[in-house]
Amino acid sequence: MNLLSVIALNPFVDRFMEGGPLFMSLILICLLLALSFVVMGFVNLKKNVFKSKKMTGLASDASILGLVIGFLGSIIGMITAFDAIESMGDISSGMMAAGLKVSFLTTVFGAVTFILPRIGIIILKALQKS
Repeated sequence: MNLLSVIALNPFVDRFMEGGPLFMSLILICLLLALSFVVMGFVNLKKNVFKSKKMTGLASDASILGLVIGFLGSIIGMITAFDAIESMGDISSGMMAAGLKVSFLTTVFGAVTFILPRIGIIILKALQKS
């Protein structure tokens, strides 16, 4: 990788790490699985329609799992943030906003994990019916 591509990816890597490597990694695995199932569905579209439909279902399940893991990560992050606020007492609104931003990163990544494969799933289902 050249320097320009590293600089371009750096904000995404920063957000990934900021959102919590455990939950973000689980969501990334779901995204990669869902996209690979969609690709396998397209590959098997003409050869084996049954396998194509099976891959569509697996892609759907993987994308929904990514969305749910994103929500779970946000809820756990907010509970952790509220515990920290409770122990500290009075905090500034800027600190509160920063904590909420971090807790919603997993939700956003989970939503992207749901939406991107869903587009492929819709196209795949339309092609399977014709």
